[in-house]
Amino acid sequence: MDRGGPPQKHLVLVGGGHSHVEVLRRLGLARSETVRVTLIGRDRFTPYSGMLPGVVAGHYDFADAHIDLKPLCDFAGAHFIEDRVVGLDPDRRVVRCATGPLISYDILSINIGSSPNLAGIPGAEKVGVPVKPINGFLVYWHELVERVLAAQGPVRIGVIGTGAGGIEMVLAVQYGLHQLLMAAGRDPAMVTLSLFGRSDRVLAGYAPGVQARFERILRARGIIVHSNAVVIAAEPGLLRCADGRDYPVDEMLFVTEAGAPPWLREAGITLDQHGFIAVNLALQSLSHSTIFAAGDVASVIGAPRPKSGVFAVRQGPPLAENLRSSFTGGTMRYFQPQNEALALLSTGDRYAVASRGGWTMEGRLMWRWKDWIDRRFMRRYQILPSRPGETAGA
Repeated sequence: MDRGGPPQKHLVLVGGGHSHVEVLRRLGLARSETVRVTLIGRDRFTPYSGMLPGVVAGHYDFADAHIDLKPLCDFAGAHFIEDRVVGLDPDRRVVRCATGPLISYDILSINIGSSPNLAGIPGAEKVGVPVKPINGFLVYWHELVERVLAAQGPVRIGVIGTGAGGIEMVLAVQYGLHQLLMAAGRDPAMVTLSLFGRSDRVLAGYAPGVQARFERILRARGIIVHSNAVVIAAEPGLLRCADGRDYPVDEMLFVTEAGAPPWLREAGITLDQHGFIAVNLALQSLSHSTIFAAGDVASVIGAPRPKSGVFAVRQGPPLAENLRSSFTGGTMRYFQPQNEALALLSTGDRYAVASRGGWTMEGRLMWRWKDWIDRRFMRRYQILPSRPGETAGA
């Protein structure tokens, strides 16, 4: 961002999540001469979670569903560091990376998402895989595909979690594997899939009509749903539940409730009861005015919302304005979360269910609608606009 004299202030963005990519885009459209920007990202290519089921189902490739942070940072005049933050000292205003030196900041913003909380399931990380971080999961997914194609007998796959993420994942896994097996001349019936959830019904928190639609779809696809199944341990080839039931499973995918990174608890900043950063409606830490947070890692006190990418996307514009205001002394803009967000849940086979409030509709048109929304979002960061004073492509 610095095109003149020496930089005066340092803005550090931790994570390349859905909110931060919008912050970078807006910084590129209106660069500051007095602020330098650094983005610390675990991976150069940041995935868009809304398209992950489509990747697994075979509808999208890697490039479709990932944003290259390096050109986005170049557009914003930001320095990109490919590393993972493992510590924060808010009093000294420094962050600690896994491999690099301490990085000081004047203003810090955190948008690193979340990962399934596996703390209560001993053995889970050894014998299965959490769906997030997504890039780590995709490595596992390609290995799983190879194992399935090489298998000489039945393969049993268990997906733990019956929320939106688990439902979309199990349907995408089934469709993707069935297509690959048929292309290889194999019987897709060799793969069986099961869902494990704590609740009586799938999609807890959704309208009964949405739950009923997906229960019907799961039955039609032959996916076994184990309700009131609290998984308490994972062993090679076996899931153990709290009621004493054991289930033989060859592959395990965990899409359980979101968990926060443990280093936040050691940072001395205010967190909510689940360990997420407590922020106000300006997305500013309740305890440290120099720290902002958005997306799954943040908990907006007074306006709680589910851990969903739709809210991280909507937090991008006010976060960008508030980070700029923190340097200029401008007025903070409040994040105003919608009460009833549109939900578009895919079923793997280019079919989707849409719902908002009491309205629900399903069909291939709903999938095309979701596909159009997702691709439009990605184009915003894959095809960057010209900055004021520049010609297109400059």
